[in-house]
Amino acid sequence: MHLDPATLLIVSSVMTLLVGTLFVLSWRQAPASRALALWGAAHILGAVGSAGLALRGQIPDLVSIALSNAVVLAAYGLIWSGVRSFEGRPIRIGLALAGAAIWCVLCLVPAFYGSMEARIVYASAVAALYSADSARAFWRGRGERLASRVAAVTTLGLHATFYLVRIPSTLLAPPPPRLNPLTSPWVAILCFVTLLFSIALAFTCMALVKERAEREQRLAAATDPLTGIPNRRAFAEAAAAALATRRDVALLLFDLDRFKAVNDVHGHAVGDAVLVGFCTMAASLLPREAVLGRLGGEEFACLLPDVSPAEALARAEELRRTFASLSVSELPDLQVSVSIGIAQARDGVDYEALMRRADAALYVAKHGGRDRVAVAERVQAA
Repeated sequence: MHLDPATLLIVSSVMTLLVGTLFVLSWRQAPASRALALWGAAHILGAVGSAGLALRGQIPDLVSIALSNAVVLAAYGLIWSGVRSFEGRPIRIGLALAGAAIWCVLCLVPAFYGSMEARIVYASAVAALYSADSARAFWRGRGERLASRVAAVTTLGLHATFYLVRIPSTLLAPPPPRLNPLTSPWVAILCFVTLLFSIALAFTCMALVKERAEREQRLAAATDPLTGIPNRRAFAEAAAAALATRRDVALLLFDLDRFKAVNDVHGHAVGDAVLVGFCTMAASLLPREAVLGRLGGEEFACLLPDVSPAEALARAEELRRTFASLSVSELPDLQVSVSIGIAQARDGVDYEALMRRADAALYVAKHGGRDRVAVAERVQAA
């Protein structure tokens, strides 16, 4: 079966245009995602460039060779910019259009413009560079666990590999002089690769945007909006998971002393600042594996894995002393302190039981004069 390369280019152009339109429509629904806009613009430009390549011989060579290829190379640069935008990195439009700009300058050189081999090598190198660096940018952001990230890296990596293979193939088997590119088998292969690349990239990039939005929604639902730490539900889930896998676990319950008076005297803005300040202080003193959460109001909890009772008590005392020593020069009358209850996990204890024991210890600390630490085991023994 023989497929006309020009027809394949037109089909590829139409499909790329549809993909670009889909990106733009998605961006209109989520205008905060600049990556969607850049990917949409890239595919629309790619469609225009492919159409120009397909009209080789029917339009001036200056348009079909110089201008159309420049537009295609600019499209690859915009895809690269969209990936950088998605990963939160600065968009460098100058670098994104550099490949196309250098192409235009080289086309002014008769030796380059008249050599199909040189043009193929340069265009392939630029497309491979943008695709490979886009794959690298996606891979560097793998700390954000998104299911489609590997697929995006694979798609861009394979596309870069195709163009890299095309370079030595062209050098080892140069196209005959004055060959019409549309009769070359490479054009048919390039059309199929471009078509598959556009469709695969559209699916993976759309999936990445959706997965990130869902992840941000899950994080928002599990995060206290004021302090930025896990809320009650998220803390309970993390604590239950830790208790199921670890043995030496301590639960610390915190209650900021006389917090209502802080709000009444200094205002709720100061009260909110005190809550945020406590979380910031605690995060700086607690080990990395500790889980800190806000239970509500001025009540907080912390799960310390792999600690002995003595270590848990030392941590609690350090937190209590540090918080009590905090002062604000603009508010000399502001005094803060915290009461802490500690409960050590026993074999087979569940989260609710551990919470009740820690809460009983906190009650003793509050009614024993505040600004102190009480240990559940000692309370029970007494």
